[in-house]
Amino acid sequence: MAENKQLKARDIMTSGVHCVGAHQSLLQASRMMRDMNVGALPICGDDNKLKGLITDRDIVVKCCAEGIDPSTVQAGSMAGKLQWIDAEADATDALEMMERHQIKRVPVIDVQAGHQLVGMITEANLAKNLNDDQIAEFVNRVYAAAG
Repeated sequence: MAENKQLKARDIMTSGVHCVGAHQSLLQASRMMRDMNVGALPICGDDNKLKGLITDRDIVVKCCAEGIDPSTVQAGSMAGKLQWIDAEADATDALEMMERHQIKRVPVIDVQAGHQLVGMITEANLAKNLNDDQIAEFVNRVYAAAG
């Protein structure tokens, strides 16, 4: 991305992201993930504002593996510390944030439009927009450090 520094987060994100409602169950969230073929969903509150992010791994490890019925747990109860990036931020800022926090997905918020969720940046988005050295650095920082 060094040669494409003018790229903004909105230029590399996937748009059309769907939220799971904070009051919807983990079972509903898992079915949404299956139907959309995704591994994570943003969690939105009644005000349609981003409240968190839930992954398929969160559902398995924190719910199913504990013997908890996913139909009895609200998605909002799984919302942890949330990282997000402004749609107008440089794409390199998104890469740096993901590396710093060792995360593989980051929601994109349009601050100027009232903090509305407009997309998601994933590893696939980065891979399409990074050079080989940047991909290697991302993998090293996010995967090797997490090991």
